[in-house]
Amino acid sequence: MLDMGKLVITIPDELEQEFRDAVYRRYGMKRGNLTRAVIEALEQWISTVREEIEHQKDSKLNVGRG
Repeated sequence: MLDMGKLVITIPDELEQEFRDAVYRRYGMKRGNLTRAVIEALEQWISTVREEIEHQKDSKLNVGRG
């Protein structure tokens, strides 16, 4: 079993309900599916941020070239 950290967050009620609805539609109502979806969302967000940072680094390196 993987080591698991714990985050306690507060989000708007409407966002929570939309998220729960989306999780239910995608994975069904099974224990652990909210965690599964949060992990998926965080991984996707981190990947996006990393790509943006790399793009910014590449842009800075190419300034003045050409």
